[in-house]
Amino acid sequence: MSTNPFIVAGQRVQPGTRRQINLPAGRLPSGTELSLRLQVLHGIEPGPTVWFSGAIHGDEIVGVEIIRRILETLDERDLRGTIIAVPVVNVFGFVAESRYLPDRRDLNRSFPGSRRGSLASRLARLFVDNVLEPTVFGIDFHAGSDDRTNLPQVRGNLDDEETRRLAMAFSAPLMLHAKTIRGSLRETAVRRGKRVLLFEGGEPRRFNPGPVQAGADGALRVLHALEMIGTSPPSLIASAEARSTKWIRAPRGGIFHLQTRLGAHVRRGDLIGVITEPSGRGGREVRSRASGMIMGHAVNPLVHQGDSLVHIAEME
Repeated sequence: MSTNPFIVAGQRVQPGTRRQINLPAGRLPSGTELSLRLQVLHGIEPGPTVWFSGAIHGDEIVGVEIIRRILETLDERDLRGTIIAVPVVNVFGFVAESRYLPDRRDLNRSFPGSRRGSLASRLARLFVDNVLEPTVFGIDFHAGSDDRTNLPQVRGNLDDEETRRLAMAFSAPLMLHAKTIRGSLRETAVRRGKRVLLFEGGEPRRFNPGPVQAGADGALRVLHALEMIGTSPPSLIASAEARSTKWIRAPRGGIFHLQTRLGAHVRRGDLIGVITEPSGRGGREVRSRASGMIMGHAVNPLVHQGDSLVHIAEME
């Protein structure tokens, strides 16, 4: 039995309790203060320390609801180890319903950040110092961007045995081996010896029910795989696996009529949609240039030449 409190940001969380910790993140021009809010659950029994993060892109709010449901489900008195949950990381983008910070910087290209840099850099560093440093594993929750929706999926270094095990435990419809991106939270975490799964699912500015449920259930299954909780939702599917993806782009501008769905399997040459003019007959067929699973697609039917229409996880 653990008798030691967990200390984060200089504050103590006693075993078998949860506590909200507010870290000052800055002020709006109106003078309103914004804080990075941490929910810390410290179990009675020893175990790993993990983090959950949502809304690093302020309009990708699916993670906010996923983390809320996880926190609602868990009982810290039955928890082994510690969880630091940050439902809203990009607090500035969240209140503005924007992907970016007020200075148009992308927070997920600003890690590890700096205490004296731009607003994005300072916010990134606040997260690194107080959330990333004391943890060993995390799940970062995202959604589609720019009027696109994503199939529930997890991304990570599937060549790492433990990351792969946890990705399989998550049991999303798709798991994707993905390289890290410079300046991202995942890259910073990996460089510091942490393991990370990145969840993608649903649309920006929406609580899509399917992805929310898939994200919450998957995270609980991961906690069970880490032996932090005793029970978890059953795995209903085995994840398909991919190591590369391809975007199908609009060959011309017009109105795109999607003729496939998320999770569908397609072969090279299959019809995936038609682009028409507002008042014209017929249209331009759009066919797949890859074989695999539909992992994302545009939800806005108004497209320009070269726009991303359908994202395919390549499989034989």
